[in-house]
Amino acid sequence: MDEQRGRGGGPPEWWWHGPPWLRGRGEEGRARRWPWPSTVLLTFFVLGGSNYAAHQQQGVRADLDVFARVLLVVGSGLLLWRKRYPVFVAFGTAAAAMVYLGAGYPYGPVFFPVAVACFGAIVAGHRRAAWAAMGMLWAGHVLVAHWLYRWLPPTGDAEMPWGQEVVVAAWVVAITAVAELTRTRREQWARERAERAQAARRRADEERLRIARELHDVLAHSISVINVQAGVGLALLDSDPEQARTALTTIKAASKEALGEVRQVLDTLRTPGDAPRAPAPGLDRLPELVQQAASAGLTVAVEGEPPRLAPGTDLAAFRIVQEALTNVVRHSGSRHARVHVEHDSRALRLRIDDDGPATGADAGGSGNGLAGMRERAAALGGTIEAGPRPAGGFQVLAVLPLKGKEDDR
Repeated sequence: MDEQRGRGGGPPEWWWHGPPWLRGRGEEGRARRWPWPSTVLLTFFVLGGSNYAAHQQQGVRADLDVFARVLLVVGSGLLLWRKRYPVFVAFGTAAAAMVYLGAGYPYGPVFFPVAVACFGAIVAGHRRAAWAAMGMLWAGHVLVAHWLYRWLPPTGDAEMPWGQEVVVAAWVVAITAVAELTRTRREQWARERAERAQAARRRADEERLRIARELHDVLAHSISVINVQAGVGLALLDSDPEQARTALTTIKAASKEALGEVRQVLDTLRTPGDAPRAPAPGLDRLPELVQQAASAGLTVAVEGEPPRLAPGTDLAAFRIVQEALTNVVRHSGSRHARVHVEHDSRALRLRIDDDGPATGADAGGSGNGLAGMRERAAALGGTIEAGPRPAGGFQVLAVLPLKGKEDDR
């Protein structure tokens, strides 16, 4: 595109970004390119406007000479650095304008570079410097127009009416107000962009943790069952082929279920926002958990009937029971566990007990499993308590609030 621009498709590249020796390099250079076109256009405007003003004020103000044009070019050319050195440019343009007015040259668009420079300084956050530069220019103009004019060119110059000073002050206030408004809006937009980016990162982190919990709970439970049954199958392969066949059948069923749930999680990742193809598991599948635990050699007694729950609470309760029973299979020497379900109008309480003893240092479950249960409960405003029982064994107690469950359906 740059080549086409240079071959007749528009202005050459240097017109937009400046000559090669003035271009920024890398990402920082692209973010802070030199304002080459606007500076050139403003310089031509100031020179042309000053020439017109000189014709209109001929005989009243000093004629434009080489020194006057140099001051106009310097004052406008400084704007090329306004994004990199806003404070220096604000004071530099104000100083050039003061010298121009003090030399008695015609009034005209000489104030435009000062206005642009101070506007940019305020937007960049250098408010005091911009105010000081404009105040310096206005104070210098008052001194020249009401006191020093007697000793400065042009000869026979008269004192300027104070009404014009009010007009100059009004322009200064207007420029400052517009610049402050622009700066405030930019800061507000920057805050909003940062808040949106932070919210997006937070949502991404929450989704990542949710998927990690789902995969952990699905895989940990199914692989634990597969591991136990694989051990049973290997031990009985020669002595009891029928029992080994039963173990292999259990392995096949557990792996099929695990693959189905993992596929459901992956489908959610591929098509976010779509409705799941299969319903999320809930406490109505407690008999399946009991059967799977029995296939792993664990007898589970269920006490109480689960109430009708909102989908999110139902899934969390199911995963908590699933993870607790998986931990019993993996980390407890007991072959018996109890699941107690009770509820009232405010909360659902789940208690999973086993009689122990623990078979390893990480009794009660891995850090990831317990952390996942706590995250699920905390996401619903509930709590998880897990630890050894006074009479031996291990206990997991989950309390999940039921408030608003109808709204979640």
